[in-house]
Amino acid sequence: MTPSVQTLVQPCPVTPKDYIDYSVDTTDTASDDSVLPSVSDYLKALPARHLEPLWSRMDAMVPRTPNPVAKPYIWKYKSTLPLLSAAGKLVPEEEAERRVLMLVNPSMNAPHTTDTIYAGLQLVNPGETAPAHRHTAYACRFIISGEGFTAVEGKKMPLIRGDVVMTPSWHWHDHGNESKNPVIWLDALNLPLFTYARVHFAENYAASRYPSTLGSFCEWRHPWETTQRALDAMPGPHVTYHYKTTDGNALSTTLGVQAERVNAGVTTEIMQDTTSFIYHCYEGKGYSVIGSSAGAAEKLYWETGDTFAVPAWSKVQHVNEGADAAYLVAVHDGPFLDRLGLRGLPN
Repeated sequence: MTPSVQTLVQPCPVTPKDYIDYSVDTTDTASDDSVLPSVSDYLKALPARHLEPLWSRMDAMVPRTPNPVAKPYIWKYKSTLPLLSAAGKLVPEEEAERRVLMLVNPSMNAPHTTDTIYAGLQLVNPGETAPAHRHTAYACRFIISGEGFTAVEGKKMPLIRGDVVMTPSWHWHDHGNESKNPVIWLDALNLPLFTYARVHFAENYAASRYPSTLGSFCEWRHPWETTQRALDAMPGPHVTYHYKTTDGNALSTTLGVQAERVNAGVTTEIMQDTTSFIYHCYEGKGYSVIGSSAGAAEKLYWETGDTFAVPAWSKVQHVNEGADAAYLVAVHDGPFLDRLGLRGLPN
């Protein structure tokens, strides 16, 4: 006989008598103020009972403004590339899926690049295949240099510089490099969310490759030429293109991607909302002024290949110092906040 399985969610009691034990005397026998402990002794007694006074931590629990832990930070591609290239020689092919340098926010631990987004730089050498697997986390990739391929649920697609490629949750996927040069991309996943909802796990496929067929179109690949064409068709000195699925929605329920064009010599308007971003400079040279909720501001100088983190509630302003238009691509947590009704600028 199969044993019955009870749900963890039990029906609510009908009346108070269903759950109150009247055999327990709930009257306060120590109501006399003369027997109260000192405040110091009172507070010392709480931790042993796993209790903590809210009144002593009210500002931390309910801050006056959004208060991300992540700080603004930039990873310079020129100084990071030699370390990534060395990993390409030190880490064997069978670990190619793990040959990633995580971009760890200096005020947090891995897997946090911001409070809600993880990012890393991955390298796949010529002739290598990163073994097929699937995981509950959602992933997207921005191709930085070289050419390769990825296959998602049997659909093989090329990886070319500037492409944005998605890997939806629990879809079989593998990556490879059939060219003569390494391919490098920026990974972005919603891994930090699983530090709170601990339901993330992965499964390896029985073979190194999941059966796939190369097609002329795949809904999970967004070529850069399409993105730049859309950006350049928009009027204005600073414009934003939002990547969408074929049905017009954000790329996922937790992460979105956008691209921006900043014309030569332009200083953008200051932008601020509850969204956090991981920016990557596809092309150009300039800097971004990132102001925190505490009022401090940092100036991050970027050029082609650099990646930088923008925490939630930052005041952001981009400045293009180059002679040509600059193009920035950003992964953000807007869809996640939309689902919770927390996106935007509070009144």
